[in-house]
Amino acid sequence: MSHAAREAIERLSRVVVDFPSPGIVFRDLSPVFANGPAYRCVIDALLAPFEGEFDALAGMEARGFVLAAGAAYATGYGCVMIRKPGKLPRPVITEDYELEYGRATLELRPDELAPGTRVLLLDDVLATGGTLGASCRLVERAGWSVAGISVVLELGDLRGTDTLPNRRVTSLLTI
Repeated sequence: MSHAAREAIERLSRVVVDFPSPGIVFRDLSPVFANGPAYRCVIDALLAPFEGEFDALAGMEARGFVLAAGAAYATGYGCVMIRKPGKLPRPVITEDYELEYGRATLELRPDELAPGTRVLLLDDVLATGGTLGASCRLVERAGWSVAGISVVLELGDLRGTDTLPNRRVTSLLTI
């Protein structure tokens, strides 16, 4: 993994205690995305392990969009948005999943890409793996294949990779 990307994440991200609720320590990546050279370095590092292995990118709402759009531009490939309910026009497929504090749902339009398209999933943080697991199931239900998962931060204590068996997952920084 890119030492420069790791250094940029550690230097620029901000730790916010008790956000969004007491006891939570939030790692804000917004300053990383706002810094052009750091953002480019992070995008390049997210893509590097999967070079030549994907045909499209997908990002989960909302910060995953920032990463997937940048990666799509950098590679010339298309970008699919995996959204919260009620945000996409036309027919969608949905996937419910468990969160630490309840349930959530994600949606995507299965007609966005050709069957068999290899999709690389990008997101900012891998915590418990619920969002990424649901995203993988949606991609496969759409008739595409999951080329891999690449995230900026992995919260190691939450063991999210354990919930993604047989998936190739890379993270730029594990905390």
